Amino acid sequence: MEKLLAARLHAVKVRPYLAAALFALHIVEDRAVPTMGVDAHWRCYVSPAFVARMSVEDLAGVWVHEVSHLLRDHHERGARYAREHEEHGAFQRLRRNIAADFEINDDIYGDGLPRPAGVVLPSRLRLSDGLLMEEYLRTASMKGLAGDLAWLDCGSGADGEPRPWELGPDGAQGLTRQQRDAVRFRVTEAIKGAPGEAPAGWRRWADEAFQPPQPWRQLLGAAIRSAAGAPGVGENHSYRRPSRRSASLPGVILPSLRRTPPRVCVVIDTSGSVSDAELGSALLEVAAIARAVGGRRDLVSVVSCDAAAGVAVPLCRAESLELVGGGGTDLRSGFATALRRGPGPDVIVALTDGQTPWPSERPPCRTVVGLFPRPARRVNENDEDYEPDGPPDWARVVTIG
Repeated sequence: MEKLLAARLHAVKVRPYLAAALFALHIVEDRAVPTMGVDAHWRCYVSPAFVARMSVEDLAGVWVHEVSHLLRDHHERGARYAREHEEHGAFQRLRRNIAADFEINDDIYGDGLPRPAGVVLPSRLRLSDGLLMEEYLRTASMKGLAGDLAWLDCGSGADGEPRPWELGPDGAQGLTRQQRDAVRFRVTEAIKGAPGEAPAGWRRWADEAFQPPQPWRQLLGAAIRSAAGAPGVGENHSYRRPSRRSASLPGVILPSLRRTPPRVCVVIDTSGSVSDAELGSALLEVAAIARAVGGRRDLVSVVSCDAAAGVAVPLCRAESLELVGGGGTDLRSGFATALRRGPGPDVIVALTDGQTPWPSERPPCRTVVGLFPRPARRVNENDEDYEPDGPPDWARVVTIG
């Protein structure tokens, strides 16, 4: 036990963002366990013989490995996959365990955790890193690994199949669902609070663990179509077709009210805090906006803006737009430039990370904000107490990504 606890302490030291999860595990000694395994109730079953032959550093890696199964909810996901695909039995259980290991082993080791010999990695089957357990199950049979990895058993916490040596839902020292969710939440907050310390896979997990991905492209498109189709937007009097009320006034021709495609100005945040990938997605959205107004590119203009706004450029081809910036952020000048352009826009679409001052008054047109996701609080290098305001109430906000 002393060696096992020393290994857990080492794991906390090198992976501090997992501390809440590592300390939440309850240790159960059991000689029937092949190595170390976990169940869905956050019990960690340990073989004394396995602990005796492992170094403290290698045991720390096993701690992180086992708790990763629980944080990634491999128990529920494995059981759901087995039900949906009717895959039961010893070999199918092993497949799910291997696929779950593929998902977590690609970013566990290094930086204080040595990689043990024979660790199960996607490269053994020439598969890519960074995929989910379900993707590995769909793309690989794993029959070639069954003989070599028959010993592999991380418990039901890795694949959803109960083991004879597990205590089950009514056993002692298990965590309730609410307690398990509370542990996951504390880990996500630790990862988001110090994003530079966690690998990309853990950062993605923290972003999605308590906020499932939204179909943001559909949401943004719907917001723009809603703003463009609102009453009064793009409506003009026209004599091309007389009003039906002219019949009641002989000799008088009244104009009819005709709807024309709305004019859209896209203000793109090009400050240094917006990445190249986000600027690329912004250009994709500009092309989608042009399609939303019936392909009328003459009705779409683009303003690139960091601390100062550039010129409102008519849209020819989205991929040929030159986005200028890289400094600080102040979208107020971008809004002002968009509104000065004649004729004025019917809709302003701002694509930004939100770290900006906003106009103090509501613009005289509909406004949609596409928000690149950021941590809840960002610090200004020149003012440690600075906390930017969120988008104003008069804007329709859609989180991108």
